[in-house]
Amino acid sequence: MTPVLIRLQDLTKQIAGRTLFAEASLGLGRGDRVGLVGPNGAGKSTLLRIVAGDDVADRGEVHFARGVRVGMLRQEIDPRQKHSVQQEAARALSHLDELEGEMRDLESQMEAAGARGDEVPAAVAERYDRVSTHFAHGGGYEREARVAAVLAGLGFDEEARKRPLSSFSGGWLMRVELAKLFLSQPDVLLLDEPTNHLDLPAIQWFEETIADFDGAVMIVSHDRTFLRRHATRVAEVDGTGRFTVYEGNYDRYLQQRQELREHLLARKQNQDREIAQMERFVERFRAKATKAKQAQSRIKALARIERIEVATENERRMRMKIPAPPRSGEVVMNLEGIHKRYGDNVVYAGVDLQIRRGDRVALAGPNGAGKSTLLRIIAGALDIDGGKRTPGHNVEVAFFAQHQLEALHPEATVLAELERDAQLDDFPRLRGHLGAFLFSADDVDKKIGVLSGGEKARVALARMLLRPANLLVLDEPTNHLDIVSREVLEEALAGFTGTLVFVSHDRAFINALATRVVEVNHGVLDDNIGNYDDFLARRAAQRQSSEEAAVAPSPGPAETKDTPSEESPHASKAERAAQRERKKNHDRVARKLEKLEARIASEEEKLEVFGWKLSDPAIASDAERLQELDAERAAQQQVIDDLYRDWERASDELSALRDALF
Repeated sequence: MTPVLIRLQDLTKQIAGRTLFAEASLGLGRGDRVGLVGPNGAGKSTLLRIVAGDDVADRGEVHFARGVRVGMLRQEIDPRQKHSVQQEAARALSHLDELEGEMRDLESQMEAAGARGDEVPAAVAERYDRVSTHFAHGGGYEREARVAAVLAGLGFDEEARKRPLSSFSGGWLMRVELAKLFLSQPDVLLLDEPTNHLDLPAIQWFEETIADFDGAVMIVSHDRTFLRRHATRVAEVDGTGRFTVYEGNYDRYLQQRQELREHLLARKQNQDREIAQMERFVERFRAKATKAKQAQSRIKALARIERIEVATENERRMRMKIPAPPRSGEVVMNLEGIHKRYGDNVVYAGVDLQIRRGDRVALAGPNGAGKSTLLRIIAGALDIDGGKRTPGHNVEVAFFAQHQLEALHPEATVLAELERDAQLDDFPRLRGHLGAFLFSADDVDKKIGVLSGGEKARVALARMLLRPANLLVLDEPTNHLDIVSREVLEEALAGFTGTLVFVSHDRAFINALATRVVEVNHGVLDDNIGNYDDFLARRAAQRQSSEEAAVAPSPGPAETKDTPSEESPHASKAERAAQRERKKNHDRVARKLEKLEARIASEEEKLEVFGWKLSDPAIASDAERLQELDAERAAQQQVIDDLYRDWERASDELSALRDALF
């Protein structure tokens, strides 16, 4: 059994009279990946701060195993500092600098003793052995390479690593904090929406790093793709004070939550029937002397009943409605020979892009590659230095920019913020329009300055979608939205009959909407049909093809010129025999590899069957059967892991034989 690193015991927290969570209990062991989910403002970040020691619970305790080191992602860097990103990240390994300093001091003592002709004191030699061992095991000799590798994974190229911290935005400084966190190698990682600050390549690196991390992770995330791939448990803070832990990833959580809801509904129906029967008895016999005692008994029983409450489905769920747009021409936007530069920085030098009616175009690529610049050019919000931007017939553009949340007036009310952009005929429907974005009754009179990030995002979306538009241009529309709000936005955009161009780092959002993915890579556009998974599959196929081409033998006469073979007249008899033996071994290992691949595919199909069985509602209620299936699935996974190790060894052997053969 995996030892528990941190245990949360009956934590309760209230703020301003509202219970965020009550009696929350959870154990974290090595290898655990716990995703914290729930609506914005439910208390997820507060729970992380309590575990980190930055806040305190009203009741309950957090217990730590001896020696456990906890790392939490914080914004601690002073953005005015002039030292480099590399230097700041290296601070996470300052303990290695101290060890190295002690090693140098001990080496000086040993050299001095040798110069005097004395023996090195045993205490000095023993201390040096211990310190040098700690230094080596801590990665002291590779620390510069480790720092560079982590920063590169987070998107800092060699030039960026040398730049001062003061030259970076807050989002990039958060990446530096994330780099320091990974370099410090804690036992437990506490992460609050870390992927908000990462582009798609950096998210891929982040996922690979989390997969290799052998400690525990507790993460607040609205990234459904991450939760599907990595969560081993999902803890829900539902906004009503309940804290519920579900085993499995995000999809399993959704299934179990629905099963629990159906179970509670059935119990509530039974309870409601019993209560109704008791109330009818009381109403009927309260006034009769012969039945008064029984009636009073039932009245007391009714008072003792703990009523089962089941939240209304889609309670407080955003009901987004995008106004029906007018029909545009077939070509919605045509960009020809576009040039754009910022000072000496040339972003585009003659790119073309055509967007047709009904397209749903996702722009992908690293931060700083020019995605937002291209979006603003498409939206007409940015002047170009050369080329031609031609909107199609009857095209009406609505643009959602990342800075729009900051552009909201803090002192204005929600209603007044929409009134600023509304036309005369819009005013009668403003309250109804805001109601579709969860601003109803007195909510419309709240000031912008007191709203959360998610609420401000909803205001900005409501303002943008006030008037019909047939071309929506969206820059990170899901930032600050919780999972439910993201899903509702997806549904609304999926039903939108116009044209969509957007940037998002939410892979589930891209997969749900995109019909084209345009990769933006420092002035070059690469158009790909399909969604983000299709785009990644194409990239993987291209890489595999390139790797195979790189290791393939050169065809034609050049092959016989330098390579002995059994047909070569210049090879000796012994050389030809050796070559035939190498060829025989090569073919044998190749056949073995094929058989292993077929066996792996077969065993992985068997593993999928366990997933179906575990999701069977009839089995879900049988704890003993579930435990048996979990054990069988673990054994099946071990079989697959062993096969993959055999495959890796055979693959390495085949590569060596191919090198010797060709």
